[in-house]
Amino acid sequence: MPHVEIKCYPGRTEEQKKKCADKIAEDIAEVLGCDISSVSVAIKEIPAEEWKEKVWEVDITPNEKYLYVKPGYTCE
Repeated sequence: MPHVEIKCYPGRTEEQKKKCADKIAEDIAEVLGCDISSVSVAIKEIPAEEWKEKVWEVDITPNEKYLYVKPGYTCE
């Protein structure tokens, strides 16, 4: 059912990533009315120098119409 993929700069601990994933899974299950066992959350670390190429141009710009929360920055 719901799958969330988080892309962020490296530097968080495994504990921070686990806590983030758990909270997101709990919120999704509650808000969307599904069982938490149906939710999956992935966290991928992308180095800053690769962000524009691997995230901005691949995930953000082409999918702008699907973004419910848009970034407050640009990669120009």
